Amino acid sequence: MSPYALTFSPHLPWPVLAGFAALAFALVAFGLFLRRPGTLPRAAGLALLLLALGDPSLVREDRAPLKDVAAIVVDDSGSQTIGERPEQTRKAAEALKASLEALGDVEVRTIRAGREGTGAADGTRLFAALNEGLADTPPERVGAVFLITDGVVHDAPADASGLGFRAPVHALITGHEGERDRRVELLEAPRFGIVGKDLSIEFRVLDTAGSREPVAVRIRRDGVPVATLAARPGERMRAPVRIDHGGANVVEIEVEAAPDELSTVNNKAVLSIDGVRDKLKVLLVSGEPHQGERMWRNLLKSDANVDLVHFTILRPPEKQDGTPINELSLIAFPTADLFGRKIREFDLIVFDRYSNQSVLPLVYFDNIVRYVREGGALLLAAGPDFSGAEGLYFSPLGRIAPARPDGDLTERPFRAVVSKDGERHPVTRGLDGAQTSPPGWGQWFRQVNAQTTRGLSVLNGADDKPLLVLSREGKGRVGLLLSDQMWLWARGFEGGGPHLDLLRRLAHWLMKEPELEEEALRASARGATIEIERQSLRPETPPVTATSPTGVERSVTLRPAEPGLSRASFDAPEQGLWRVSDGTLSALVNVGPENPREFQELVSTLDRLRPVAEASGGSVRRIGQGASGDIVLPRLAAMRESPVYAGADYAAIRRNGASEVRGAGATPLALGFLGLAFLLAGVVAPWLQEGRRARG
Repeated sequence: MSPYALTFSPHLPWPVLAGFAALAFALVAFGLFLRRPGTLPRAAGLALLLLALGDPSLVREDRAPLKDVAAIVVDDSGSQTIGERPEQTRKAAEALKASLEALGDVEVRTIRAGREGTGAADGTRLFAALNEGLADTPPERVGAVFLITDGVVHDAPADASGLGFRAPVHALITGHEGERDRRVELLEAPRFGIVGKDLSIEFRVLDTAGSREPVAVRIRRDGVPVATLAARPGERMRAPVRIDHGGANVVEIEVEAAPDELSTVNNKAVLSIDGVRDKLKVLLVSGEPHQGERMWRNLLKSDANVDLVHFTILRPPEKQDGTPINELSLIAFPTADLFGRKIREFDLIVFDRYSNQSVLPLVYFDNIVRYVREGGALLLAAGPDFSGAEGLYFSPLGRIAPARPDGDLTERPFRAVVSKDGERHPVTRGLDGAQTSPPGWGQWFRQVNAQTTRGLSVLNGADDKPLLVLSREGKGRVGLLLSDQMWLWARGFEGGGPHLDLLRRLAHWLMKEPELEEEALRASARGATIEIERQSLRPETPPVTATSPTGVERSVTLRPAEPGLSRASFDAPEQGLWRVSDGTLSALVNVGPENPREFQELVSTLDRLRPVAEASGGSVRRIGQGASGDIVLPRLAAMRESPVYAGADYAAIRRNGASEVRGAGATPLALGFLGLAFLLAGVVAPWLQEGRRARG
């Protein structure tokens, strides 16, 4: 590049100078047309005048050459941690940097990409990292870009125009020929499901080796095996999965590993399905009408998600008054359907002050016992009749009742108190008003005296006797409230009490909502941090073991947070599905995206980067030698402008010849004696020529 340049600083705007130039051209052309003497000298004078108005200067720049920038983009993403790739990447980066520096006048920039996580949701983005690393570099200084990667890049531009510079891109591919990988691909994965219903997940197994032999696929829900299928690679399969509970149901679909595949990290597809309950069906059976009956009905009817069937005894059998059947306005209640064929359709059955008055045959109570033991929920709200001969305890329901009445009643003022076990139980822990002594809620006046025979008493009443007892029976659950006075809280007597909160928690516990389990291990992810919570009625909580997706175990000590709850957290070094267990309970938590794009394809490839590399004049080649960490790099060279910067055994950078100005000096051409002399010469020359012609 020449160090000299001609610049102009016009005294008049360029449009005005252009107008003067057009006028001068017209005058000169007219003079030449008329063949007037002195036209050419006058033209030279006008040109010199215009040049003076343009104020030309000769500028000399002092320039210093700049080094060409060669970028080495190192792929540190999760797929680069497999097998021999980390060692190949390290060796290639070190050798490449040394070779580039040996070329001279090269500024080497090493850009690390993918370190933010081992399985970014949007995959490997080398070109985004490249643009960020070269943001302060003018495009004309870029001499070459070297990508050290396995070739599975998710943001490669379609052609060289998307690079933003004119320099070759050379891709150095790690891994080795003949790699094999088997994985599960989700095709149809619902995010929501109805509790108790089956839904279908569509998937297929992919095998890069092209095998068509059936392979075993194991399906687990919340870590528990639910099915094993035989799937032929490439074929679409459907797996039925039952939504077992509300909240997150973590489903794993895992294909057996091939004997020679790269990694098993993508042999498993993970899906979290939120279980939602359809309309809850509740059967409320009320005995003789009393003050609290409306409380139960209003509570259940206030929830639009509850489908309530209310069976009430308006007239017990011993009070027959001879009214003819055809004069009764009430229709017959379908007891045979409700307590027989359709009993399993109910999510909860509530008996409110019901006594065994031969209205319901004993076989129906046997059906209820069977319903509970097979997973149903039963709540007994006892009244004075509970301890009598006609009480429900002395019916078949007594076999699953968690407390035995002693035949006495307490009929005096008392306040319900959360028991020691109740302070740790999620049904009664933290109830509003329970923190004071006595509790900040109203008194009750009647309680059925009983002794707990199974389960736990979470509320105590008069004389510290059990008031609310919870127990498990087979696969189901039973709650027993030994008083019919909760309606006083609903009416606001003496300030009322937390009846809504208590009864909703109680109903959810009976229906096995995960948030109300008294023994539970939960794990959640907040970014890369795993938070663990252990709900337990035991006074001490043992450490838990957290297992990473690659099988690395670590012990985590939980610390008490509040009664019945212990918590801990730690930063997860790996993304994927973690398992947390204390030997009895386990929980699954996914860190990062459920099925990260980074691990969907693990086989190294030259095809992804070939179009952009060859369009830029660069090359794509493998550097690995088999399954070892050995590499072979191409010879490096420096070339001037060329359509191709690579050959069979070499890769070149582009010499740009870029420079920067260190200083500059300007010499005016239209000012001073020199400019004045030329201008005077242009004026005097026509006059002298005309005078010479006059004398001749």
